[in-house]
Amino acid sequence: MADKSPTLPAKADLDTLIDQRVAELARRMEDRGWRLATAESCTGGWVAKVLTDRAGSSRWFECGYVTYSNASKARLLGVSSLTLESYGAVSEATVREMAAGACRAAGVDCAVAISGVAGPGGGTPDKPVGTVWLAWAAADGELVSRCFLWAGDREAVRRQAVAESLLGLLMILDKV
Repeated sequence: MADKSPTLPAKADLDTLIDQRVAELARRMEDRGWRLATAESCTGGWVAKVLTDRAGSSRWFECGYVTYSNASKARLLGVSSLTLESYGAVSEATVREMAAGACRAAGVDCAVAISGVAGPGGGTPDKPVGTVWLAWAAADGELVSRCFLWAGDREAVRRQAVAESLLGLLMILDKV
């Protein structure tokens, strides 16, 4: 069941929230001496972009994988072709494999994975536009995933996914 966003936050509010979350994440990653990677599909590298907008991010950010096609998800992150065939790219199973695969491939302490239907087309009754799956993994085996259904246009859905992906990274740091 997807978490629904009841109201669409203003773009400026989300951008401020993103900046705050990146600052907190940077502080906490440095304090731990951890490194992270991103595995992005519908956000097209936006999470990696906001992370590397911060000066000094090279101390804690390792790399970002933009795996838009199923073939790249399989080749770069080790997502099973059976998973992709059975559940599709926008699924819990896929983002969980993406997140774990990014940790493994990059040799990092934690990773976030994102796959969704940002629109304006591509939605189905089971996966309408605005459906986004996120997963967060830690090298110790911690793996959390959530599904969201966000309102708004393509940019709004993607921006919300970026903000939520950062919150999830902060939350996984609390768990390990």
